[in-house]
Amino acid sequence: MIAFSRAYTYFQQINTELLGLSIDSNPSHLAWMYDIYCKTGIQLPFPIVADRNGQIARKYGMISNDVSTTETVRNVFIIDDKGIVRTIFIYPLNVGRFVPEIIRTVQALQMTDCSKSSTAANWMPGQPVIIPAPKTFEKLQERQNYIKENQNGISWYLSFKEPPEICEHTSNDDTEKC
Repeated sequence: MIAFSRAYTYFQQINTELLGLSIDSNPSHLAWMYDIYCKTGIQLPFPIVADRNGQIARKYGMISNDVSTTETVRNVFIIDDKGIVRTIFIYPLNVGRFVPEIIRTVQALQMTDCSKSSTAANWMPGQPVIIPAPKTFEKLQERQNYIKENQNGISWYLSFKEPPEICEHTSNDDTEKC
């Protein structure tokens, strides 16, 4: 909770909302929040949902019966603006989440969505993205020429382009930047 609170402004900058989910009670959440505040001065800037009966946690596979029937594993779900689960990180109870990787994953999803591309292993924001492979022989030949002219690929199936500085897409009459 503390790590996500500290990173909250980064998530806001990439148009991402945080939501906690716990099978503990609302009074337990208030006690955690107060204890965190008293010991660190940090106020949790995002809501925590009390899932007392574990219905939501079970629906999303957050309870590992091999580990415990009442404790959730350390899951992170990245859900897009259409309500689609795009990524799930599952950490064991004894391993903390890695917030920079979660942020990088959100950025990669946003970039690939708006640029209609893919990212390579170890991709970081600002690095080139992978152009989708051509679907016809004519496009394959065009791609080969493109690679030869721009020195930006290995073969017709793996070539790169610079990512757009600003990706804009329209959603509900609002323009969003990713």
